[in-house]
Amino acid sequence: MNRRSLTIARTLTAAACLASPGGALAGSAAQPGQTLGLPTGAQLPVGLYLVDTSSFGVRRALPRDSRSNVNLPTFAWSTPWQVLDARLHFFVTQPVVAASARGAPYESGLGQTLLAAQLAWDLGGDLGVSYLFGGYLPADTRFLTQSASLSHRFAASYTGNGWNLTANLLYGIFLDTRSPAGTLYPDYLNLDLTAARKFGRWQVGAVAFGSTDLPTGVAGYRPQGQVAMGGLVGYNFGPVTLQAYLTRDVVERNYGGLETRGWLRAIVPLYQDKGEVEPNRTLVTRRQGE
Repeated sequence: MNRRSLTIARTLTAAACLASPGGALAGSAAQPGQTLGLPTGAQLPVGLYLVDTSSFGVRRALPRDSRSNVNLPTFAWSTPWQVLDARLHFFVTQPVVAASARGAPYESGLGQTLLAAQLAWDLGGDLGVSYLFGGYLPADTRFLTQSASLSHRFAASYTGNGWNLTANLLYGIFLDTRSPAGTLYPDYLNLDLTAARKFGRWQVGAVAFGSTDLPTGVAGYRPQGQVAMGGLVGYNFGPVTLQAYLTRDVVERNYGGLETRGWLRAIVPLYQDKGEVEPNRTLVTRRQGE
């Protein structure tokens, strides 16, 4: 969902590092880790939702740390319509970013707007799969990703017995391989993994994500990648659900240092079909609302 978004840590590296012979470094349009904790493979109850995911990260890079705040407000519309036996969902995300590259003064601006549609299939047995297709619109904020790109997302979720076991694979394709300033934009793969369980109103679990640039064919380009792990806790207040998770890089490639990032998400149902979900329930899967 999302998506959202920008890999600000990668973009900060692009701004702070020396360009390789093939051009400056860049990264994915979708921020790795942004869909952790969400059952992205499952059908949602018919309704309109606001899902706001905000994160603050510090990357330990010499000579000074890089810091960034990424806010990803998303409107999600779960329609009553069926396409190919799947429920049709729509998403709009408008990122807002503030960042300081290696001790430099903070810059802030709007990121690339994501427009996306998703088909979600209920396979029975609390198992769901989904396919999302969308696009990031061009943006003028120069310290962030600017070129338009396509986003394909393939997710699978098991949501039985209070569990959320989800894998979400994000594949991004840039339409322009270089920014107006010459920054190289490689295609990318991100993988977000969630294993969490509910205990009454509480939810606890483990999360992990990975990201990698795909080959560019440009001599001297240094591809970037990372693997991060962490823990998640959530609480259902009734009208609103909050989730928080903390991730830490265990492996990084060409970022200049490991990143620690804290995440906070608010899930607010603006409207829900009462025939599909109990009163005061928030963003649950369709089967959990039955």
